[in-house]
Amino acid sequence: MCRLAAYLGPAVPIAHVVVDPAHSLLEQSQHANEAKLAVQGDGFGFAWYDEGAGPGLYRDVLPAWSDGNLLSLCKMIRSPLFLAHVRASTTGETTRLNCHPFAHRRWSFMHNGQVPDIDRIRRTLEALLPDDLYLARRGTTDSELIFLLLMAHGLEDDPAEAVRAVVALLKAHSCYGHGCDAAVRLTCLMSDGESIHAFRHSSDAYAPSLYAAETREGGWILASEPLDPETLTWTALAPDMLVTLSKGTFAQTPLALPVAHAA
Repeated sequence: MCRLAAYLGPAVPIAHVVVDPAHSLLEQSQHANEAKLAVQGDGFGFAWYDEGAGPGLYRDVLPAWSDGNLLSLCKMIRSPLFLAHVRASTTGETTRLNCHPFAHRRWSFMHNGQVPDIDRIRRTLEALLPDDLYLARRGTTDSELIFLLLMAHGLEDDPAEAVRAVVALLKAHSCYGHGCDAAVRLTCLMSDGESIHAFRHSSDAYAPSLYAAETREGGWILASEPLDPETLTWTALAPDMLVTLSKGTFAQTPLALPVAHAA
């Protein structure tokens, strides 16, 4: 399982989330507390917004702790909205194209979790993509396919309905409950540069963790694990709710997804 974090608020250096806190994303890449694996060493990346038509994107296959550019970039790039991810791969080779976040048009996306039988159902799901989104795919991960399916089902217009549609697709095609006990697990964060949307869902009631905290400057951080529990108050987000961060607002929308059950 991967670790991820996102920020929305007054512009700050990316290091504010990725490097500086006691349990920063960089620290979590080697010492995760709430992941199946303590080490997330299969690449990393971050997407950030400022001026321009879309996000800036930096990704690499090195473990986050061994990339000589990471500290410098995180300290020098200031942004009012960014997403960051460290990867422990479940599907797809360790290549730059398979590192998160993924980007298309103004949107960026990252995922923690798994679609365990993705190779069996990949062709069926890819056939649901319109030509432009099918051609936009660059890597081989289940995560990028989920992102493109969300785009195909109206993410740009109605994020909540897009999430409902894609979760229903994965439920319909997954083997969970139909001969296997490997669950679909999704914690996803996505942004259009104005807002951040996030949700947790699992078919077996064990959705990957996600927390939220308001900063002293009036911004918001979402993270797989609390970054600095001594200085900020962190709230564990409930599954099957779409959390939307916009300037000055924190909203939650019930997704009315199928009730998960323990395996």
